[in-house]
Formats: sequence, structure tokens, C-alpha cells
Amino acid sequence: MRLFLKLFLSHLLVALLALVLLLLLAEAFAPAFYRGHVERMLHALSMMGGGMMGEALRRDLEEGLRSTLTAALLAALPLAALGALLTASFASLRLARTARLLAEGSRRMAEGEYGVRLPLLERDELGELALHFNRLAEALEKVEKTRAELIGTVAHELRTPLAALQGYAEGLMDGVLSKEKAAEGILREVKAMRRLVEDLSLVSRVEAKAVEIRPRPLDPKGLLEEALARFQSAFQAKGVALSLEAQDPLPQVWADEERVLQVLANLLTNALRHTPQGGEVRLRAFRQGEAVAFEVADTGPGIPEEHLPHIFERFYRVDKARSRKEGGSGVGLTVAKGLVEAMGGRIFVESRVGEGTTFTFTLPLYTGLTLKG
Repeated sequence: MRLFLKLFLSHLLVALLALVLLLLLAEAFAPAFYRGHVERMLHALSMMGGGMMGEALRRDLEEGLRSTLTAALLAALPLAALGALLTASFASLRLARTARLLAEGSRRMAEGEYGVRLPLLERDELGELALHFNRLAEALEKVEKTRAELIGTVAHELRTPLAALQGYAEGLMDGVLSKEKAAEGILREVKAMRRLVEDLSLVSRVEAKAVEIRPRPLDPKGLLEEALARFQSAFQAKGVALSLEAQDPLPQVWADEERVLQVLANLLTNALRHTPQGGEVRLRAFRQGEAVAFEVADTGPGIPEEHLPHIFERFYRVDKARSRKEGGSGVGLTVAKGLVEAMGGRIFVESRVGEGTTFTFTLPLYTGLTLKG
């Protein structure tokens, strides 16, 4: 049985039962309302000398009033039933229409048409249901778009090393390249592909919140000093100054040492890549409320404002023409954001074109009450 027919019959049945109940109750309680009026009429007649006819007149008046009321109710019953029919039809059509729209939208969504949206016809629970359906469709559309972009981006990222591998193989076959030179180039491209695969694996675990975090009390200044020691030689080789500034003393933070150093490494690698020779990158740590803020500021070209909301998206590059070798795998900032949030912190970026970019992330203070796990 169709939903409309079910709703229609249920509404109509309720309305008809209400009408029958009204008729029965009117028959039962009506005498209590008109008996007083009959008594007053009889009293008036008795005062006029009609006392001998009182009892017969009483019965006649009560039967007349009852029959008149019953006839009126029965005469109104068809019109009331018609009204119940129209009301049940209207209410059933309204509910069935919304259910039909939901069924059609669900069917189209199941077929992969994530752009479908339902009109918000009502301002009640049905309208709220349609609103949540539209939000679900929007979320699925975004997931599908992200999936398609991910496939396209991975294909693009793999195209360069695969083309290079093909070139080395053809050069080796044609005798243009020596075995040693071809092997060196092949090894380099294979390493690049391996880094890409490892980065993709890490970013997928970060976004799925499946990265294991082992927090313990850490000294913020010690973390910056270790990051400085790791990157000092690379910055010197490019001619970029790397300095450290930290408040002393700073309270300990509750974080995973390996993950914090990984975040700092990603930010420093990004700063080194975009800071020209003669520029400067500054590491800084300071207390910020119930957290310690870590700052990596460079004097690079800066990031245009329209790119800032997307800077932590995977594979997003401000300079679309930048090659994979120059621009890295494109997931370093995505990983940094996921790791910071997994440790209970936040990360954000500020930048001015021509002046430089500053990445800041926070980590919660160690209170002495925090337990592992």
C-alpha cells in the first residue's frame, strides 16, 4: 500500500471516529443541558393554569428537542465527513510529498548524484529533515570532490618520476646513458616516489586521527634548540639566517616529542624553501594563556590573502607552476595541522606579501595532573 493511501486512511479514520464519538456524546449529555429549560417552560405554563398537561408536555418537549438535535447532527454529519476527507487528504499529501522528495533524493544520491538538494517546504520537523538531508548531500559532494582531486593530484605527482624513469630506461637501452648514471637517476626518482607514498600514508592516518600520540612533559626551549641544531647546516648552505628566541623560563608542555619535532621540521623546511638567500627565519616560543606558542617566521615573499584559508589543504600550492622537486609533496602543512590538533593544540598562519609569513602553533601546558592515554 502506498504511503499516501496509508496516511489518508489513517487520518480519515481518526476524523470519522471523532465525529461518531461527538454524536454519541451529544446524545448522552444533551438532556442535561436542555432539561432545565424545559422545567422553566413547564413552570411558566403551570402559572398560567396548564398544570394538568405538565407531564405529557414535558415528555413531548424533551423528545422534540432530542429528535431535533439528532436530526441536526445527522444533517451536519455528511458535511463534517467531507471536511474530514479534505483535511485528511491535505495532511496526507503534505507528508507524502516530503517523503517522496526524500525517497527521490536518496535514490539519486545512491546513484552518485551528490549535487541533489531538497526544497525546504516546511518549517517543522519535516523541514528540519530536509535541511539535514541537504547538509548530508553537501558533505558527500565535498568528499567526492576531494576524492577526485586526490586521484588527479596523485596521478600528477607520479607522472614526473615515472616519465623520468622511462627516460632513464630508454637512455640506457639506447646507450646514451652509462649504467652508473642511469642507476643514480633511477634511484633518485624511486626515492622521490617512496617519499610521496610515505607522505600520503601519513596524511591519511593524520586525517583519520589514527596517529599514535605519546605525550610527556617537554621543555619548549629544548625542542626549539634541537630543531635549530638539525637545520642549522641546511640554512647555512643556502645563506639564510636561522635564529632562536624564547622566554626564559617557560613552563613545560604536554606533547609527543617526536611529533612536535616533526611539525617544526615541516615548518622549517617550508620556510627554507621559500626564503631567498640573505633572508632570515626566526624560531620563537612564548606563553599564551594556558598554552605555549611556537612560532616560525620567515622573510620570504609572503602568501596572498586569498590563499590563506586553503594553505593547510593537502597538495595545495600557492604557486601552481612550482614543480614537485621545488615544492615538496604538498602535504607537509596538512600533516603539521593534524599532528598539532592531535596533541590538543591549534595552528594558524599570518602573512603579508613582500614581508614574510609566520606560522604559529600552540601546545597545552603540563599541569602535573594529565595522564597518558
